[in-house]
Amino acid sequence: MLYPILTDSRALMDLSGDWDFKVDNGRGFEEKWYERPLQGGMLMPVPASYNDIKEDAALRDHYGWVFYQRRVMVPMCFNGQRIVLRMDAVTHKAKVYWNGKLICEHKGGFLPFEVELTGNIEAGGNLLTIAVDNRIDYSTLPVGRRGKGGAKDGFFAGIEPEKKNHPGFDFFNYCGITRPVKLYTTPVTYIRDITLVPDYEGATGFINYTVDMAGDDADMAEPRVEVYDKNGVLAASGNGRQGRLTIEDVQLWMPLKPYLYEVKVTCGGDVYTLPFGVRTVKVEGKKFLINGQPFYFKGYGKHEDTFPSGRGLNLPMNAKDISLMKWQGANSFRTSHYPYSEEMMRLCDAEGIVVIDETPAVGLNLKFGGGILFSADSTSDTFGEGGLSTFDHHMDVVRDLIDRDKNHACVVMWSIANEPDSDGRGAYEYFKPLFDLARERDPQSRPCTLVVMQMPDPAKDVCLRLADVYCLNRYYGWYEHGDDLDMARRIGERELEFWNSQDKPFMFTEYGADTVMGLHDTVPMMFTEEFQVEYYKLNHAIVDAMDGFIGEQVWNFADFATSQGTGRVQGNKKGIFTRDRKPKLAAHYLRDRWTKIPDFGYKA
Repeated sequence: MLYPILTDSRALMDLSGDWDFKVDNGRGFEEKWYERPLQGGMLMPVPASYNDIKEDAALRDHYGWVFYQRRVMVPMCFNGQRIVLRMDAVTHKAKVYWNGKLICEHKGGFLPFEVELTGNIEAGGNLLTIAVDNRIDYSTLPVGRRGKGGAKDGFFAGIEPEKKNHPGFDFFNYCGITRPVKLYTTPVTYIRDITLVPDYEGATGFINYTVDMAGDDADMAEPRVEVYDKNGVLAASGNGRQGRLTIEDVQLWMPLKPYLYEVKVTCGGDVYTLPFGVRTVKVEGKKFLINGQPFYFKGYGKHEDTFPSGRGLNLPMNAKDISLMKWQGANSFRTSHYPYSEEMMRLCDAEGIVVIDETPAVGLNLKFGGGILFSADSTSDTFGEGGLSTFDHHMDVVRDLIDRDKNHACVVMWSIANEPDSDGRGAYEYFKPLFDLARERDPQSRPCTLVVMQMPDPAKDVCLRLADVYCLNRYYGWYEHGDDLDMARRIGERELEFWNSQDKPFMFTEYGADTVMGLHDTVPMMFTEEFQVEYYKLNHAIVDAMDGFIGEQVWNFADFATSQGTGRVQGNKKGIFTRDRKPKLAAHYLRDRWTKIPDFGYKA
């Protein structure tokens, strides 16, 4: 799916702004709110999560449907063009109505979807209504857990809680229209998709391309593909729906030293351009190679989380985050635990930030009782009868994620899930088809991984048979023996020696300690800034001795919001930065470490 842009042949309207908004009272669909202007509601900005915008606890923790609505004037110059309505992200389910008629539905809160409006435009304005459902359960990604019942006996018997979401994940369930809604046009015969695969040999670069056309005269269309360098000089060109372009004296896309060409596709009356970096990615033995050189990941797990936008698109904060990464000497992050906005992916292409691209498959572990905010749901198998029913949806998001992000130079690895029940019964049968699909779908054949949690016996983890890189979330020195760092070091060493013996590269995708900004002590006590530094020093002393260890992504880049609980004080405080991006003591420690560690050849 192509990112919507303005070109010589394509118009673009961003529908961001204040929309009418109303919480469903249980009768919204029955009373057909989508057929007429909403009554008695409020204004709500789009894009943004709705939870923190108003001073309303009920809205913050709302469970169920809400309705967004606005009138849309479509310019007359759009006449004769194909007109498309695109939603970049609606969390988690959407029903879209145009002039009172249901025109599409979508499940999944972090990937775009669109619907053609050609022939359905009314002069004088059109009523657009998007109904949004934030409920999570055993069929959604991320997974929602079953709620606990009320008091069952005794003095308080019969008191039942109100229905609410019970996240199976440790971040807040922000919802709404979280990314832009846009109208764009194409000619009737148009470029539907472009697939680019880079390679190089010596100073010569190659781009294998495929152009997918659609429309009335698509069978007769003959695309022309041109590649321009940063100075606007034509570097390569070709004709046809498939081909191989040759770039002499190619400039490679490198981490923190990006070079982007502009690829221009012209076909009939349609034109589309996209930035593209030439680089290769490969796993070889215990090394992760970018452009044939052994790369070392330095960076973070992150969240799209800012106040008061929640998970809403925040362009200034994206730019600030990249600036802080570069200040620290970081070169990468993982899109924990869902696909990030396309605007962020394009920014990472332009800034040279390496990305592990993750699906929203978090919470796939009904037996995991170690999370601080939730406990085990069931004694049944996670992937067996009575367990999760996420598989079909999981296949959809793997397919849609790769289709969206396949051309991004910044994306070097696909993460199929975070902390699933990966040593449980049925796990291999569940994940094997997902890995197969990712490898089949990705034209660039990037490595695939499964981000795994601590378990009693790592030798039983199915990622040993499936993953190209072992991505580990480990908390030795926090959830495990936080009060005894020497013991944490010894058990951490034992497990990591196991992973180092597996003849594949491995890395940390999470490791960290909750740290309250401004809390200090003369000795490293838990929750102090001094403890966070000592925690990282302990872990680094272990991994620096492992030749197969290829990277450290700390948890987390910044403090972030979670559900309420006695284990969280206004959210998760494992951030290296506060939620408003002020550095903790560990930020300076990591800056000193990472600026001394080269991006390439650290373990060579």
